[in-house]
Amino acid sequence: MTSNISPEVAKLIEDKNFAFIATLMKDASPQITPVWIDLVDGMILINTAKGRVKQRNVSRDPRVAISIVDRNNPYNMVTIQGHVVEQTTDGADKHIDKMAKKYLGVDKYPFAMPGEERVLLKIVPKKIFHMPPRS
Repeated sequence: MTSNISPEVAKLIEDKNFAFIATLMKDASPQITPVWIDLVDGMILINTAKGRVKQRNVSRDPRVAISIVDRNNPYNMVTIQGHVVEQTTDGADKHIDKMAKKYLGVDKYPFAMPGEERVLLKIVPKKIFHMPPRS
């Protein structure tokens, strides 16, 4: 997939920065959640559990907004508007372990709940605003 994500924005996503994803509730009010984030083949990936608020929201309305601030320099930030184009359980368990390695330095995701089903939200970015730090 061709991506409109610049190398600088990709670095923000690929680094150990938390992202905040905004979705729309049934009444159109915004809902925001801090999440781990990944970038694969130009697609933004958010790993969640089936039935969580953000997953239910994007099932109804796929529009999302994402904000990421560089943990080492808060003046380096990006906002992204996009759409969830796919939700899949395929590879989601393996992916959450990858995110646990990235963010926690552990091989296995330690917060799994009994009966929880992991879901990958695949997001195509439509509009990106990057504010790089000033020198």
